[in-house]
Formats: sequence, structure tokens, C-alpha cells
Amino acid sequence: MPLTEPHDDHSSAEEPVVGAPEAGEDPSLPEPEPTLPEPVRQRIVTLTAAVLPGLPGDEVPVPLRRVAKFAPNRRARLGAPAIAAQLTADPLFRQRVTARVLADAGDLGAAVVEGTAPAAADPVEVAALAYLARPRGWRELIEASGEAVRAEADSAVVAELVREAEQRATRAEHDRAVARVEAEKLRDELARVREELGQLREEARQLARTLRETQTRERRAAELLATERGRAARAAADADAELRRARARLAEAEAAAGVARASAKEARSVDDARLWLLLETIGQAAVGLRRELALDPVDTLPADFVADAFADQPGAAPAGVATRARDTDDPARLDQLLALPRAHLVVDGYNVTKRGFGEMSLEQQRKRLITGLGGIAAQTGDEVTVVFDGAERIHGLPPSPRGVRVLFSRKGETADELIRRLVRAEPAGRPVVVVSSDREVADGVRRHGAYPLGADSLLRRLARS
Repeated sequence: MPLTEPHDDHSSAEEPVVGAPEAGEDPSLPEPEPTLPEPVRQRIVTLTAAVLPGLPGDEVPVPLRRVAKFAPNRRARLGAPAIAAQLTADPLFRQRVTARVLADAGDLGAAVVEGTAPAAADPVEVAALAYLARPRGWRELIEASGEAVRAEADSAVVAELVREAEQRATRAEHDRAVARVEAEKLRDELARVREELGQLREEARQLARTLRETQTRERRAAELLATERGRAARAAADADAELRRARARLAEAEAAAGVARASAKEARSVDDARLWLLLETIGQAAVGLRRELALDPVDTLPADFVADAFADQPGAAPAGVATRARDTDDPARLDQLLALPRAHLVVDGYNVTKRGFGEMSLEQQRKRLITGLGGIAAQTGDEVTVVFDGAERIHGLPPSPRGVRVLFSRKGETADELIRRLVRAEPAGRPVVVVSSDREVADGVRRHGAYPLGADSLLRRLARS
């Protein structure tokens, strides 16, 4: 139904005027604003905020022009105080808003303007429309809405109380069931405790009987002990006499042993002289044999041949080589093995450096290991060979220390294979020590008679140098 504001001169007398005073009221006196329930107040603000942007700019009060530019969800929330104050203070603004709200409300708005409302209508919506349109009896509609809201709130409270009561009843029933289960458990526990108590009483009676029997046996044992003590005293006297006789015989035996030691010392001196003569004879024979065979001191060692000829196929190990193998990884063995005559120390280079100096670059690792091995070679005089993985020899290496041979595996061959080739090239009987924590390397060289040791043994030896 179209609504006309009170200032429109063309409004029909038959059309209701929104906000007109009721019969019997003095229009010159301002009506006091009713106390609105909170849901009704929020609905009035929401309806006003929804139609506010649709009003012409000159019809929007100055305090609400900024609010009209807000987003819809922020308009009702942030502009609620200003909207409520303007609706109360500006009847003309309220009528303009009412015209648009009633037009959007349709049949419900028409029914509210006529002073009636459908029974199924939302009382909050009816009260909000009645507050804005203010037809005859609008205060009663607001009062009825307030009562309905309060009734709904009371119903909600009652429903909540009923729900809580039901929950308490459910918990009480659950607690009662739990209590019954606990009572059953306690009764079972009581029966078990009573049974155990009976068993303990029976055990106590048996222990008391056993104690009496033990006490009886103890008295008998005390009597036997007294008898045995007498016998032991007599036996001790006899033993003392026998001990004195044994000491006398021992003194005689020691005197005889002194004479025997003197004789043995003279005999050992004779044996030592004979052994010295034998060794001297063997030494002279070895010198004569070396002179006869014209054997000169060698400048090339077996490992040098392996270093010069990587392409040689590995041959079969000589018979009896396996007898040199030692199954030990004890680091203390390194010094003992290096003390053997003409020992050859072979080191798996990167296996040792990555375990001991892994934080350094490969160049620094090689330099540190080679320098340390030079010290060992200088101290022991042994042959030292260190093997690194590498298809070609790395250029720019510092000169190797005296007594240290540095080898790089060639393309298609690993350092492990080169180490095994070095071991196989050595003659049977020469002590070869291979330092590597690689189990395959250790097992391979052990089969050819070398002494495998872990990388830690060499690292500790280098740290001690």
C-alpha cells in the first residue's frame, strides 16, 4: 500500500497517515518513547540500515550520511546508535524510512498499518514495523511483542533448565551404574582379600611349626658343633706338629734347589755360548751366500711395480700366505706391527680422511694425511703407501714426504682393488699392514695374508705424533 508523508498536500483522506496521533491524544504533546525489547530494537535498526542507501541524499539526515556509505554488514553494526537516535528525534525521517520498509514488507506491512497482524507472524517483525509505522494501537503491538519475546526467552530458559536436569539425571544414572560396578569390584576384592588372609594364616601356622622344628634342629646342631670343636682342636694340634715337620723338609728342599739352580746356571751359560756360535755361523753363511749370488741392495719395491703397471692382471696368491692373517682391529696393534722388520703400511686414503677430517676439503684432507704419514715413515723407517680414488692423478699436489708413496686409482678401478693388488704383489712372509674401516677391504686383504686395522688406529697414531 503506498504511503504518503504528512507534508504531502495531495494525500487522500481515506489513506492512513503513518505516525498520526491516536484518538483522544493531544498532538501538541510529544509522546514518550516506549521501552523496546532488545530484539525489536535490533530489528528496527536492521530494517532502517537496509533502506538507508535507497533514500535520496537530501532526505538522509546529516549524521547518517556517512553511515549510509558503509557496507551492509557494517552499517547496522557500527551505525546502530546513530540510527536509533535519529529515528527517535526525527519523525519525518522515520516516516520516509517507514514508507520504504512497509513497501518491502508487503502484506505483513499492510496488516500492521491496519492495526492487525497475522497470528503466525513473527512478533519481533510485527513490533518493529509497528514502531516505524505507528498505526493505532502500535504501543499494544510492541507490548505484545515484548511479552512474546520474554515468553520465548522464558521458554528457552525453561528448556535449558529441563535439558540440564535431564543431563544431571543422565549423569546421576551413569554414576549410579558406575557405583554399582565399583561395588561389585570391591565385593570381589574383599572376597579375594579374605581368601588371601586365610592362606596367610595357614602359611603363618606352617611357618610357626617350621620355626619350632628349626629351633630343635639348631639345638642339636649346637651340641654337634661343640663335639666337632673338640675334635678340631685335637686335629689342629696334630696339624701344627705336621707343619713343623713339613717346614723342616722344606728347608732341606730349598737348600737342594739352591744347589740345583747353581748347576742349571752353569749349564745355561754353556747353552748360550753354543747358541751364539750357531747364530754367528748362520750369519757368516748368509754373508757368503749373498756374496756368492751377487745380490745387491734393491731400489725398487713390489709396490712400485703395482704403481707403474696398473693394467697387470692380479695373480693367484702364493701358498701359505693366509697364515699371516690376523683377525684384529685393536688400534694398539699398529705400533707393534710397524715395529716388525721391513713392514709395509698401506692406507685407504679417503676412508681415513673422511672419518677423521670430514669437515675439511678433499685437498686439505689429502695434505694432512700425507704429512702425518711422512712423520710415521721418518720415525719407523717403514715403507708407506697411501691410495686415493681418482681416475687421473690430481695436479698441484705438494711433493710427497720421504718414504711415502701416493697412488691414485686409474679409470675403471677403485682404490679398494688397487690396495688388494698391492697386497698380492708382496712376497710371502713380509708384514703388510692395511688401514681401512671398509669391511670388504679388510676381508679381501686378510685372505692374502695382510694385517687389516681400522681407520681409528691410524687416526689415534697421527694424533699422538
